[in-house]
Amino acid sequence: MLDDISEAVLAREDVLKYPREQISGYLDELTTTQRYKIYRALQHPLYPILRKIDRKHVENLHHVANAVRSHRIVYASNHKSHTDYLVEPLALDDNGIRPPLIAAGINLFGGPLGLLHKHVTGAIPIRRNTKDPAYLTTLKAYVSEILKKHDLFFYLEGGRSYSGELKPAKTGLLHAALQADRTDMLVVPVAIAYDLVLEDHILAHQAAKKRQRPFTRELAEMVRYAVGYRSRAFTTFGAPITVTGLDVQSKTEILELARSIRTRIGMLYKVLPTALFAAAMRPSIARRDLESRIDHLIEELAAKRANLSVTSGRHAIEAAAESLETRGVIVAERSRFRVRERTVLRYYARTIDHLLAMPGRTH
Repeated sequence: MLDDISEAVLAREDVLKYPREQISGYLDELTTTQRYKIYRALQHPLYPILRKIDRKHVENLHHVANAVRSHRIVYASNHKSHTDYLVEPLALDDNGIRPPLIAAGINLFGGPLGLLHKHVTGAIPIRRNTKDPAYLTTLKAYVSEILKKHDLFFYLEGGRSYSGELKPAKTGLLHAALQADRTDMLVVPVAIAYDLVLEDHILAHQAAKKRQRPFTRELAEMVRYAVGYRSRAFTTFGAPITVTGLDVQSKTEILELARSIRTRIGMLYKVLPTALFAAAMRPSIARRDLESRIDHLIEELAAKRANLSVTSGRHAIEAAAESLETRGVIVAERSRFRVRERTVLRYYARTIDHLLAMPGRTH
């Protein structure tokens, strides 16, 4: 039996030109249900890992609290980790703000985790790289109908960044949301940052090999890397962006909006000690020299009004050195530091490349 949203999609003029059976199949795949009370009661497969992440660091929540009172919200975030799907929506729910439906890669929907996403968390499975016009039309129609009842949370970069960099913006889901033609819609940029990304070793080495591993295998590796793992997560919300008057048929205007959102996300991104340490690090360097290099880096970032978490090289080293050494990324030798995992260190350095005048110049 079809739900109201699926029936509304099948009745849309842009959908009618495709075979009903094909569209119905895509709708079965896309249909999701959100039951957050059950979600909180269940033991999510990633909850043992989530408990190792201090997620109380939520900034500028007032932007959202004011906007949700009278607007439909579309959240656009960068994408660092599989834990994003938990940390960011819970940052809203923890503070009494209605949780949005969340767009997630279809690779996350296998097995028990997929059932949880489909029937409890309200995650929408997205085929990111398909060119099938029937699927794309169905997806856009589904998103339009979803936005009549729910807010939407999606990742502007598409998938996670394997290199650590803030990736170029993709316009597909943004365009789909804008085609809902809601006069009360606002886009809220969101930035998520971690001291340590749970999949740092996995992502960094996949980027080097240019090969993605199946999610089931990656999940097993994530559990291994979770041993001894501790991190803070910083979720920062930006001022809402109005989209009233935007020509949704103009590819140029959509692309300009996406780039503007990406720029705002980049400025919201919390610059953490591990990123500063990595960006200033050399293959082998004295502590005093590293501190000086980080001080200069902080000066440059402060001039650009970056969202800094520390104000001195000394504090950055004190906050980052032990965790990076425990993670196996660096080695501390008396008053010197030496690189142990260059690929992973570069992953963290690149997380702030978008804020620097000459990306990659320090390593």
